[in-house]
Amino acid sequence: MQKVMTNQIELTKEGLEEIKAELKELADVKLPAIIERVQKAREHGDLSENAEYHSARDDQQLLQARIDELQNIVDNAVVVKNTKSQNKIGMGSSVTIRKSGTKKDKTVQMVGEFEADPNANKISIASPLGAALVGKKKGDTVIVKAPAGEMKYEVADIK
Repeated sequence: MQKVMTNQIELTKEGLEEIKAELKELADVKLPAIIERVQKAREHGDLSENAEYHSARDDQQLLQARIDELQNIVDNAVVVKNTKSQNKIGMGSSVTIRKSGTKKDKTVQMVGEFEADPNANKISIASPLGAALVGKKKGDTVIVKAPAGEMKYEVADIK
């Protein structure tokens, strides 16, 4: 018998909690509201020309797809302990980087792929920048290949 490998999804403890909270909100609050919307629209008669019904069904399908995606993440999640090292970059590290040729620092947190949020300065360890930073030390320089060309960063600090 062949052993089936699951696709493990690495997350921080905080990231898994955020995903569980979103899943609960969608399944317990938003899905019942959309189901009610579909039922009310169905009561308006001929479904073939009922735009409200079709819109509600489309919304329900999109929401159900998101719920299924989140459930898959939770089912395959492996909580990775945050790196406690302040000498080497790893999951959970808070890293201050400086783009070559500038004096402006940017602090990012290294997180799992499904909890990445560039607007919140959370970058995935699987992203080009994240992968380049993993294992580096303060003072190291990394080169990241980006669509705009190569970008050079210096590790200014690790927390």
